[in-house]
Amino acid sequence: MTAESTLSPAPADVTPPRDAQPPDRTPPAAARARRRAWDEVPRWQIYLPLGIYLLFTLIPFYWILLFAVRPAGSTSLVPWPMTTAHFEKVWNERSFGVFFQNSLLIGVAVLISTTVVALAGGYALARFDFRIKKGFMLALLCSQFVPGALLLVPLFQIFAELKMINSLGSVIIAETVFQLPLSMILISGFIRNVPYSLEEAAWVDGCNRFSAFRIVVLPLLRPGLVAVGSFAFVHAWNHFLFALMFLSSQDKQTIPVGLNTLMGADSVDLGALAAGGVIAAVPVVIVFAFIQKWLVTGFSAGAVKG
Repeated sequence: MTAESTLSPAPADVTPPRDAQPPDRTPPAAARARRRAWDEVPRWQIYLPLGIYLLFTLIPFYWILLFAVRPAGSTSLVPWPMTTAHFEKVWNERSFGVFFQNSLLIGVAVLISTTVVALAGGYALARFDFRIKKGFMLALLCSQFVPGALLLVPLFQIFAELKMINSLGSVIIAETVFQLPLSMILISGFIRNVPYSLEEAAWVDGCNRFSAFRIVVLPLLRPGLVAVGSFAFVHAWNHFLFALMFLSSQDKQTIPVGLNTLMGADSVDLGALAAGGVIAAVPVVIVFAFIQKWLVTGFSAGAVKG
C-alpha cells in the first residue's frame, strides 16, 4: 500500500444556502456603546416637552380651582383667603347634591349594564363562528360614526311610547346602547388573547362552558373589564345630550345639565360655575386614580396578541 492511497480525499467545498443570514459580526463592545449612547440622552430633552405639556394641561385646572375657592370680586392670582361659599351655593341653592346623586346612579348603572352585555357579546364574537359574523362586526364599527343627535327624535318617540320620559331609566338605556358597540369590540379582543386551550383543559376536568369561562377566563379579563367599565362610567357621567332631552324635571337632572343652568343669558356666575366644575371633576379623578394600574394593564393586554 502506497502513502498516496492512505491519504483521505480533500473535503468538498460546502456552500451555505442562499436564504441563510450572515452572522452578526458587530463586536459586543460596539453594540453596548450604541445602547449606552441611546440611554444617555440629555434629560432636558425629555423633561422639557413633558413640562410644556403639563403647563398647558394644568393651567386650566388651576384657573377653575382659583375661581372656585377665592371670594367673589377678587382678582388675586393666589387663592388666599380661601372660601367655600361657591361650593355651598351650588350644592344647596342650585340642587347640585341631587344632580350628583342622579349622575352617580346613571354612571354606575351604565357601567354594570354595559360591562355585562359587552362581556356576553364579546365572548360570542371571540369564540364562535357564524355566518354573519363579519357583517355584524362591520355594523358595530359603522355605528361609531353615527352621532347621537341624529337618533334623538326616534329615541324620544320610543321612550314616550314606553312612558319612560323624565325617567332615569331612559338615559341609562340610551347610554348603554351607545356604549355597547365599542365595548363589545374591545372585550372580544381581550378574550382572543386568552388561550383557548385553557378552556379546553377546564372542560376535560369536568367544567361546562359557563363554569370554565367563570373560573378560567373571567379572572384574566379583569384589566379589560376595568378599562371598558371606566370608559362607560366617564362617558355617562359627562354626557349632556341625553339627559337634556329625556329628563325634564329638576329633581331628575344630572351634573352636565346643572352646569348649563349656571350660565344665564346676560351674565355668568363664574365662582359657582367653577365650583360646579370641580364637583363634576372630582369623581372622575378619583376613579382614574384608583384604576390607573388596571387601566394601563388592560390597554397593554388589548394591544398585544398573547
